[in-house]
Amino acid sequence: MRISEITRNTNETKITGKLDLDGYMTDKKLPGNIDTGVGFLNHMLVLFEKHGGLNLDIKCHGDLDVDCHHTVEDIGIVIGKMINEALGDKSGIKRYANATIPMDEVLVTVTIDLSGRPYLVFNADIPCEQIGEYDTEITEDFFRAVAFQCGMTLHINVHYGKNAHHIIECIFKAFARCLKEAASIDPTIKGVMSTKGCL
Repeated sequence: MRISEITRNTNETKITGKLDLDGYMTDKKLPGNIDTGVGFLNHMLVLFEKHGGLNLDIKCHGDLDVDCHHTVEDIGIVIGKMINEALGDKSGIKRYANATIPMDEVLVTVTIDLSGRPYLVFNADIPCEQIGEYDTEITEDFFRAVAFQCGMTLHINVHYGKNAHHIIECIFKAFARCLKEAASIDPTIKGVMSTKGCL
C-alpha cells in the first residue's frame, strides 16, 4: 500500500497528516478527516481527495489570528512530502499526466511530471483577493509547496474564467485528476520510467 503519515510542528502550525494514494481501492468512505481551520481550504482538500481517488486525513492548528498564509502553505508542504513518500521509488508509475477540465465558465489544464525535479508554472488570474478567510493569492504558494516537497514538475494553466471560487476549485480538481493518472501503476513499465534508472 502506498501510504504516508507525517507530523510537522513549528511555532506557526501543528499538522498531522495521512495519505493513501490508492484510497479508491479501500473500503474507506470519502471524504476523510480534514480540518485545517480554513473553511475554503477544507472544501478544496475534500474535492482533491474525491477527484484524486485517494484518502486524506489532515488536521492543522495554525496561527489564523495572523492570517491563513502559514496554515495553507504548511499544509502544502505536508501534502507534498506525503505524496513523495507514498510514491516510494516510483517503480511502475506512469510519471507523466495531463488533465483539462471545465467548471462552468472556467477551463483549467494541469500537467505533471513526477520527475524528482521540482518546478512550478502557475498561470492564473484570480479576480478577487479573498474567499471567506482564504486569501486567494496563497493558492500559488500552496502548489509551489506541494511541487517542491514532492519533487514534481507542475504546470497549472487557467485558460479563462471569471469566478474566483470556480477558478480555484477547477485547479484543485484538475490537479487531483492529473496526480491520480501520473501516480497510477502501468504493468507494462518495468522499473522506473527513466533512462537514468531512477526518479
